[in-house]
Amino acid sequence: LLPTGFWHSPECEFLRQCIGRSQEAVVGTVRLSVFKGQVYVLGRESPRSLYNEELVSMNVQGDYEPADATGFININSLRLKEYHRLQSKVTTKQDE
Repeated sequence: LLPTGFWHSPECEFLRQCIGRSQEAVVGTVRLSVFKGQVYVLGRESPRSLYNEELVSMNVQGDYEPADATGFININSLRLKEYHRLQSKVTTKQDE
């Protein structure tokens, strides 16, 4: 929307509100290094971080098994394949 000059459009206002709402609970610190036009993230921390090393580790016994990833990928791919199929139909109809 922005590159086409629609900053004041209802769609852009909607997006700004969505982004603002999604960031209400975000707190923390990010350490950056800026050098010759490049930005490097040196570290980040947040008291509300959802990252838990014990939950994502395959070495820690819990409710997650490596085979679960395959199921998750398969289930997620169903909606993505259907989205692509529907988008292809829309594109084909528009080209006719």
